[in-house]
Amino acid sequence: MSRLVVISNRVSMPTQAGAATAGGLSMALAAALREYKGVWFGWSGRTTPEFTGELSTEMTEGVTVATVDLEEQDIQEYYNGFANETLWPLFHYRIDLSAFERAYGQGYERVNTRFAETARPLIDDEDLVWVHDYHLIPMGRELRRMGVANPIGFFLHIPWPSHQLFTALPRHRQLVESMFQYDLVGFQTEDYLEAFLEYVRKEADGEVLEDGRVRAFGRTIHAQAFPIGIDADAFKQIADSMTAAQSWDRMVASTYGRSVIVGVDRLDYAKGLEERLLAYEQFLTDNPERLGSVEYLQIAPPSRENVDAYQDIRARLDAHSGRINGAFSTINWAPIRYVIRSYGRDELAGVYRAARVGLVTPLRDGMNLVAKEYVAAQSPRDPGVLILSRFAGAAAQMTQALIVNPYSREDVSDAIRRALSMDLSERKRRWEILMEGVQRNDVAAWRDDFVAALRNTRVQTKAVA
Repeated sequence: MSRLVVISNRVSMPTQAGAATAGGLSMALAAALREYKGVWFGWSGRTTPEFTGELSTEMTEGVTVATVDLEEQDIQEYYNGFANETLWPLFHYRIDLSAFERAYGQGYERVNTRFAETARPLIDDEDLVWVHDYHLIPMGRELRRMGVANPIGFFLHIPWPSHQLFTALPRHRQLVESMFQYDLVGFQTEDYLEAFLEYVRKEADGEVLEDGRVRAFGRTIHAQAFPIGIDADAFKQIADSMTAAQSWDRMVASTYGRSVIVGVDRLDYAKGLEERLLAYEQFLTDNPERLGSVEYLQIAPPSRENVDAYQDIRARLDAHSGRINGAFSTINWAPIRYVIRSYGRDELAGVYRAARVGLVTPLRDGMNLVAKEYVAAQSPRDPGVLILSRFAGAAAQMTQALIVNPYSREDVSDAIRRALSMDLSERKRRWEILMEGVQRNDVAAWRDDFVAALRNTRVQTKAVA
């Protein structure tokens, strides 16, 4: 079998012992690498006074982990700048927050070149190369310039924006042209795939062939949707662990007699946290009989704290949560618990299981694995209800959730009321269908489908030759 070489912005190879605290994407890529053997390359997270390209390597559970340090200027222009102040807001439909600085684009190109130069010696002739996410869109082009003829795939974990929105990006055509150096380009949903194809047809005079391949810029590539999942069986085991049980006990004891609504999201404007707080306030206003009997727990670990937009959203959330608690609290009850810190997946599994409602309402999201983890953590005897934004990629698969418009306070408020009032038989019926989908469309299916499709491009290329 071919080795798999994974290239991503950051490397986070979890050990089996640390699986309970690792993130969903980290677990997904680790599973792929253990299955197919190979190398995981990316930024170490550390800075160096001058970029040298010196690799740091170690072997972890049969996988070679290789990292490189970046200069401070690289981090500011490539990571904080173009990746997170230009592409991230634009791809999440927040063009008002996008910063179109020429220096950011130059830093982005420079780091992609440096990554490619550093990773090139790690790639053997028979390897499959899998590049991940918006940080590294030009990576395939840079590897081709260095003579890499291997099958190279790219997977975008975040949404692909509409054709009209994407054209607001300076040099948008050059960025898409670089994607045609890949053999396979993957998206989370059919909607995001179609948005990409619309751009190719209208801006690049491209065409979609009958077999699904896409032709533009003098090249033909494969483009498909590959919805990512979780390791459902492993997460269910985590939910049954001692740590999860202790977390469940603490939740039940601290919220005795009250129904818990839980949200778990990285502190980000795309997650709809501000709109969610206002919708919950609407629920409290519209349902005064529920005061004192319900509690909303929002866990929001901070991220990208050097980016102004993230400082702004944190300040607004602090203000809203304080104002709502001040307006509705009594001496023995507060409607909101707002926690700005991280928890391990085993602790979160206990929190999910204790919550009657999982509130997952991003304004725009590539997939959202929290929705799937919430379902996987539930007790079959007494499952909770998932409320899910229609703008999360997961909504296309998880139709038995209560699907809402996250921009509408009334819509979310009504869904909360319905979820809290739902009888056991309906909760079980919905959960059983959701759980079957989470298990069927798991991370192994995502991994195997993508790698098989990438390997198939090699077979087709050889057949043509």
